[in-house]
Amino acid sequence: MTDEPIWSGKPSGDEAALESSLRPRRLADYIGQERVKDNLRIAIAAAQKRGEPLDHLLLYGPPGLGKTTLATIIAAEMGAQVQITSGPSMDKAVMAATLTNLEAGAVLFIDEIHRMQPAVEEILYPAMEDFAIDLSLGKGPGARSLRLNLPRFTLVGATTRYAMMSPPLRDRFGLVHRLDYYDLPALEQIVRRSAGVLNAGIEDEGVREIALRSRGTPRVANRLLRRVRDYADVYTNGLITSEAARDALARLDIDDLGLDDIDHRILRAIIEKFGGGPVGLETIAAAISEESDTIMDVYEPYLIQLGFLDRTRRGRIATRAAYEHLGINFRRPEEGQPTLFDP
Repeated sequence: MTDEPIWSGKPSGDEAALESSLRPRRLADYIGQERVKDNLRIAIAAAQKRGEPLDHLLLYGPPGLGKTTLATIIAAEMGAQVQITSGPSMDKAVMAATLTNLEAGAVLFIDEIHRMQPAVEEILYPAMEDFAIDLSLGKGPGARSLRLNLPRFTLVGATTRYAMMSPPLRDRFGLVHRLDYYDLPALEQIVRRSAGVLNAGIEDEGVREIALRSRGTPRVANRLLRRVRDYADVYTNGLITSEAARDALARLDIDDLGLDDIDHRILRAIIEKFGGGPVGLETIAAAISEESDTIMDVYEPYLIQLGFLDRTRRGRIATRAAYEHLGINFRRPEEGQPTLFDP
């Protein structure tokens, strides 16, 4: 098994191209997130009826749930160009150049929008409200301001850290939707559809085994499917059976709930090193040699959803369910027993 978890971060290179091929192109083909889809259908139909671009849209939620896919689908439904970029890559010059090169009605998708610099946000405010940007010409007493008008466009922002966005930026989005983890039937549909795109033979039980371990996340489901397909091509003549799926995922150290080695190390560190908690995030990160942001963004949300982890003001606590999953006898810390937590 590699050190890089199968669901960590964004895909790159050939992996990104393959993942892109698995994405649905229209809203009717997008599986799950029914409430968000229904609201978007209404907003898109209303915008088209008025002959206007869609209102600015903010999508937030855990990584891998389809925020980028929804942005490209919205552009397709509106018959518009889509420009994809990310908050950390933008400076003032890049943002100004991007905005001035947009076509009328275009969709500008900014991933990780919470990581934009404040100076870059300042350029976005008039662009979102007035469809114009203000440029400073020259320096010192002779400097003057020039306002450039922009074509009307739709900004789609995506973030995994909604609370970290500045209130002035959040308030400028007319549509705000949270994407939730997917249930098992939706994940089974996604795995079955992606297997068809990949021309991979798969049995219903094979679909279920992959969906069960997908952490409620389509990106994870598609990546697991590709790894299981590799195994099936070598050992089962290309047919993904339940046994082939279990064997392939066991080789990746992924258990029956989708937890991998790092999930187990997080839980075991809290239980075995710190008496079940509470213990602070930075302390856990140091104990398992992992970045605290990775733990908080990639691992904690699913562990909390499973009921294995509680996040309190004093720190993280492993629940009875976590003990049971790891086969460890549950014992509450004795009254007055010291616990380790970050201030």
